[in-house]
Amino acid sequence: MGGKEEVRARIDLAGLIGAYVKLSPAGPKRLKGLCPFHHEKTPSFQVDLEAGYYHCFGCKASGDAFSFLMAIEQLSFPEALQKLAAQVGVNLEVRTKREDLDLFQVNELALNYFQQERAVAFDYLASRGISRETASSFEVGYAPGRWDGLLSFARNRGLPERLLAEAGLLSESQERRFDRFRDRVIFPIRDALGRLVGFGGRVLGDGNPKYLNSPETAIFSKGKLLYGYHLARKQLQEEILVVEGYLDVLAMHQCGFPQTVATLGTALTSDHAALLERAGLRRVALMFDRDAAGRRATLAGLNQVIGARFQVRALELPGGKDAAEVLMGQGRQAVDQALEHGLDEVEVRIHLALEQFDRHSPSGQRSILQFLLPRMRSRDPLDEVARRVRERTAELLGLREEQLNAWVFSQRGNAKPDAIQLEGLRQVPSGEVKREWFLAQQILQDPSLLQKLDGKTAFHSELVCEIIEVARRCGSREGVLDHFRGRPEEPLLYQALFEDVTAHLLPSDKNQDLIQKLQSRREESLRETESRLSEDQLRQRIRQLRAQLPEAAADQQRALLAEIQGLQLAVEAERRGRKQALRL
Repeated sequence: MGGKEEVRARIDLAGLIGAYVKLSPAGPKRLKGLCPFHHEKTPSFQVDLEAGYYHCFGCKASGDAFSFLMAIEQLSFPEALQKLAAQVGVNLEVRTKREDLDLFQVNELALNYFQQERAVAFDYLASRGISRETASSFEVGYAPGRWDGLLSFARNRGLPERLLAEAGLLSESQERRFDRFRDRVIFPIRDALGRLVGFGGRVLGDGNPKYLNSPETAIFSKGKLLYGYHLARKQLQEEILVVEGYLDVLAMHQCGFPQTVATLGTALTSDHAALLERAGLRRVALMFDRDAAGRRATLAGLNQVIGARFQVRALELPGGKDAAEVLMGQGRQAVDQALEHGLDEVEVRIHLALEQFDRHSPSGQRSILQFLLPRMRSRDPLDEVARRVRERTAELLGLREEQLNAWVFSQRGNAKPDAIQLEGLRQVPSGEVKREWFLAQQILQDPSLLQKLDGKTAFHSELVCEIIEVARRCGSREGVLDHFRGRPEEPLLYQALFEDVTAHLLPSDKNQDLIQKLQSRREESLRETESRLSEDQLRQRIRQLRAQLPEAAADQQRALLAEIQGLQLAVEAERRGRKQALRL
């Protein structure tokens, strides 16, 4: 019998990794490619064929053949070893005792039991339009109504109850253990590698719950599995279809949509996203019912993890029915039309918001903002969906987009705006607000410009104050970005950087004069902006003092008028200074 080192010696590392990563030469006995463990445009992933390891200079992922397969396929070490051994023709030591059976083998034994009376399941599925061939390809079975049917079947084959319990096949009361699945159509659930990890059961008759899955076990985790994926992965090209239930998957495969899978009663998760990314997918289509549960499932499927990593759209079937009902009643043409007219994520969210709230009433508008806030507040500066949701929301409710962005990124929770905040989102931002943000932009793009400020100007915006304070303390753009990393305001800072016209110019002799001119203009604009901000604040103080005049006593009025006169002289000084700067 062979072991780990023999497997390692026989592995073709280039072939193993090359099945997942497009590799090209990078030197003697070295290959390079785009890292499969993080997004990148320039290859930083290298394979050293002589040493037998890989390393990514971007995300720092590294290891040997075993660790690569464990990471890319989400396997344990024994699973990776077993798979590689099979690929290179090494026979590992096989355990033969019943007590040493793994949970995959326990589930296979249970499947043999469930398929003994599968004709009952076939008859039920035939009534729902599912053929015997389709049911067989998905290994559908039936769990008889006996309390100890599987228990007796396992005992007769020397399988301990302990293993059945560990596999989630038994339930337990104070008195005894008994079969978890009884009088149910059984849908075996396999992982991406085709291993049998659990079961789903649909009750026959009026039992409750209608659907019952295996509980969480060492090999069964609902948030990591997609029903039918082991069959669908062979047919995947650009887009995967996600439906709601087992029967929907069977019906879709039967009618010519083999790229269909279903979640197991959960939202799409980051584990699902990783699974789909490894298959090279970039598009996800959601096909859920139009009832309240279906709407919740659609929204859950459009979470930021999925929405930011894939192009997601929602499909609406005629009459609000599920896929199986539509296919059996109207044929595949109805699904083809749904695929052709699916809504993208932005329109789905807007549509769902308008279904629930009146956009013409202030209360409804505030509810819409609260409903859409989580998706608008993406921390990814390149999240195009989040940007478009903000844009469409501003357009829909007649809000100023700049003001909406500022409100979105100032929220810590999922708060509904009050009436005053809503009204504030409609107002054109004052020149002072624009000038403060422009000044912060310039400082962010070039913190050295802080030396050009006199430091006397007070700012109303807390975000602007914080940016300038951090820039003074750390003196670098990277330091400011690190300070705001992971905070809702972070995308605004990156947006400010992307608006820097000099950032796209290479420091060549040809561009140097242009960069210097732009830098000089930036310094001039900065000084002018600071001057205008100072003037804005002086004028605001003048307005406050004039408002106090009518109720002031005679001696107080004289003091107020003297202060106003001094402030007016200061305003004139600011204006003269700007004019002089222009002449220079």
